[in-house]
Amino acid sequence: MAERTPERLVRLLGLVAYLDRHPGAPVEQVAEQFGVSPVQVLKDVDTLWMSGTPGYFPDDLIDFDADSLDSGVLRLTQSRGMARALRLGTREAVALVAALRALDASVGEALEPAERRLLASTLEALTAATGEAAATVDVRLSLEADPEVLATVRAALRDGRRLHLRYVDAADRTTEREVDPWQVVTGDERSYLSAWCHTSGGERLFRLDRILAAGVQDEAVTTTPAPVATTYRPASQHPRVRLSLEGRARWAAEQLPTERVVDDPDGFTMDLRVATSAWLRALVLRLAPFVRDVQPDEVARDAGRAAARALAVYRSLGLVRDDA
Repeated sequence: MAERTPERLVRLLGLVAYLDRHPGAPVEQVAEQFGVSPVQVLKDVDTLWMSGTPGYFPDDLIDFDADSLDSGVLRLTQSRGMARALRLGTREAVALVAALRALDASVGEALEPAERRLLASTLEALTAATGEAAATVDVRLSLEADPEVLATVRAALRDGRRLHLRYVDAADRTTEREVDPWQVVTGDERSYLSAWCHTSGGERLFRLDRILAAGVQDEAVTTTPAPVATTYRPASQHPRVRLSLEGRARWAAEQLPTERVVDDPDGFTMDLRVATSAWLRALVLRLAPFVRDVQPDEVARDAGRAAARALAVYRSLGLVRDDA
């Protein structure tokens, strides 16, 4: 699978810091440290060699000792400041403290224990480093809700218990609801309880200021929020497709879950496994201006038939001339 740009960027940044602490590290050692091949490490060095600070003249670029590199050793001679730890000004640190305190106030009680500990330790360390300036920050999220209702909602979130709500809906009707509370979310103007409503049989957002009363039930929460859609992961049973593309379509190799990418002077060829023909057809049509070859041939024919059908519709609507 082709490496994504964000993954490589993180490694490039880490590579500079690592070589600053380990001058004269063998290429093989660096490759093992970052979990890549020695060849990839050398490619990363070539990229860093052409990177630097604005101006981008020779003295502005990250630099390595060429003689050491010829001997299979990496020696960083100019990091252009990338090896130094991030330094926050007082205003930046105070803003970050405020954001973390707001995060703690809004969702802290709904976080997993490990997440809560990480948030607390980060906030504690940053507050201590910021000093007196952090003491001037007092973050209080304004949640428009009855204090008793809010306390009950937070207790249910903390203990993982179902809630009984008396709620005024958007049609100004008072309803009784049994819900599994998930989290309190705050927008620009309103705050809501995100929950699974057993009464309605679906996920709902309840405005906190519309909850007239809330009671914690004995039943434990039995539902969880739907997971965020993850990146598609191809399976071995999915058909393999080979696309040969011009270099201008490089984004495709970086964004798609490819198995193999081979560069050439005019572009690249990538292999990927595809679960649905409809998605593949749309991809080939999208890449059409850059396609040099497609295998198997049926993929190209399928995309061609789809394009012909679309063209016929456009002609019937007078959107395309007959000689087009």
